[in-house]
Amino acid sequence: MKITDTMAQILLIEDEPVIRSALRRLLERHGYEVSEAGSVEEAVNEYHLPGFSLIISDLRLPGAPGTDIIDKTGGTPVLIMTSYASVRSAVDSMKQGAIDYISKPFDHDELLTLIKRILKQAQLEKQTNVVKNDLRKNYQVKGMVGNCPAMQEVALKIAKVAPTNAAVLVLGESGTGKELVAKALHEQSERCDAPVITVNCAAIPEQLIESELFGHEKGAFTGAERSRTGLVEAANGGTLFLDEIGELPLAAQARLLRVLQNGEIRRVGSEHSHEVDIRLVSATHRDLKQLVQDSKFRSDLYFRLRVVELNLPPLRERGQDIVELAEFLLKKVCGQLNRPPVGFSKETLRVISSYAWPGNVRELENALERAVILCDESSITPELLAIEAAVEKSPDRQKMESDLSLEDYFIHFVRENEGSMTETELAKRLGISRKTLWERRNRFGIPRNRKHN
Repeated sequence: MKITDTMAQILLIEDEPVIRSALRRLLERHGYEVSEAGSVEEAVNEYHLPGFSLIISDLRLPGAPGTDIIDKTGGTPVLIMTSYASVRSAVDSMKQGAIDYISKPFDHDELLTLIKRILKQAQLEKQTNVVKNDLRKNYQVKGMVGNCPAMQEVALKIAKVAPTNAAVLVLGESGTGKELVAKALHEQSERCDAPVITVNCAAIPEQLIESELFGHEKGAFTGAERSRTGLVEAANGGTLFLDEIGELPLAAQARLLRVLQNGEIRRVGSEHSHEVDIRLVSATHRDLKQLVQDSKFRSDLYFRLRVVELNLPPLRERGQDIVELAEFLLKKVCGQLNRPPVGFSKETLRVISSYAWPGNVRELENALERAVILCDESSITPELLAIEAAVEKSPDRQKMESDLSLEDYFIHFVRENEGSMTETELAKRLGISRKTLWERRNRFGIPRNRKHN
């Protein structure tokens, strides 16, 4: 869009009539519409300040100084003029929010150039804000609720990267909604009419993952009685989402790298390759950089995966989003279970807001589903959520748990609760599957309590 500063309306605040008149004639000769005031008080009383494109004010005026107009403009930029050209006055003006300053006496061309630059900058900022608001309104991540800065940033990045074919790496703790991000990237891309194939790399046994991903030929291994198309090939023309990619074995990593580098796939047991066209989105809660340093993840694949990186915040860091999300999920769960609508008691909302939610959104949804099933009243009570531990914990202790790493929190939570919970209950409270719970027990060296099953 072409910026036409000749349409700009400028308010000139100057107490010297001769100077004010000369500046007005100068600005009007260059196409600006000019209004005048002799003081800050007059400007405030006579004009609607946010309606101007620019306010030019002398620093020294009768009554309040020119800088006092800054917090009354509703965002209209203010240019300060001063006859006392010192570093101190300039810095003070800028600290109070002036867009710029100019020292008297000044060259007319200098003033006109400065005005043009300020108006252009203001117009560009206005256009940028319009775009951002449009993105927030029209490109909300489907199924993801919340307006905290971190989630707004995620939505904006999704809108920017979705139309491209760039590989995206989604980072975040388990249960934060990484699969929803992958689906949003697919739905907002040109591949939206093609399939999106989701693969949980941690859920497939290591000895089978290569044939599952890349397919196999008949007789490639014992039990391969016929040829089979892999999941990568099934995503041809669409999007492949590899969740928990940090669990991918090194051999499978090498095959995946070939797909990304050459756009080719070779089935297990085949001597021939053929082309595939996929857009890869991957996700993990693990530290891939550390896995690379430990030689458990290929560095060349790592850099291929993270062309664009999206970071999902844990639920405990999303502030008021937690309540908004809880209310959204409660309506969703009531609908899915064909139950009448229910609400939250004030105490329940307090507990929901203060609980650390180690399993993030997945744990919250599981807790609400259980509560709705058991609820006989018109509102959900804290007891129905089965997170009473959050009510009993002191603020200091809860803060300590929020500050723990995911690994430390897992170890702490399991050791504290395994004596009173079954493995199924532990997994649900953590927002993970029993298989993942077993894998993490092995990884972190926490033997299973055999009293429970």
